[in-house]
Amino acid sequence: MIMPRGEPLLLPVNPAFIWVSLVMGLAINMVPLGRIVWMPDLLMVLLVFWCVQQPLRIGMGAAFVLGLCMDVSQSALLGQHALSYTVLSFGAVAARRRLLWFSVPSQALQLLPLFALAHAVELLLRWASGGIFPGLWGFMAPLLESLLWPLASWVLLAPQRRPPDSDQNRPL
Repeated sequence: MIMPRGEPLLLPVNPAFIWVSLVMGLAINMVPLGRIVWMPDLLMVLLVFWCVQQPLRIGMGAAFVLGLCMDVSQSALLGQHALSYTVLSFGAVAARRRLLWFSVPSQALQLLPLFALAHAVELLLRWASGGIFPGLWGFMAPLLESLLWPLASWVLLAPQRRPPDSDQNRPL
């Protein structure tokens, strides 16, 4: 892929770093916060980030397994989070090539419908199984997740950034 002008070259990502970040996101989502409806799903943000940045390492299979873990931890309908995470990762991989050409704030704006779709899938599955409507505050979660995108992008790309090189004769 041709890098946009002014973008620094990144070092290869460590696969252990990817999985540690996903497990930490899963652990943060498992913290019992009293069923706050507007709370952003941090695991969704991390899944989208790694599906966009490293689609050969993290894909729909990993999203499905992490979704099953979320279903078990929240005592939700088995497959509810798994299906929404799988739809989310499919959308992220499909939009990957287009997203990487935009700036980080523009990426966040373009990911807002994808986050809203994932939450809509969860809501429809909850309704189909006899659940109740969580309220209008539930529409706040996709917005907060897209607002978290620049922060997640900055933090997760930090280990891959090269330190500035003082050698003027080196081409890279």
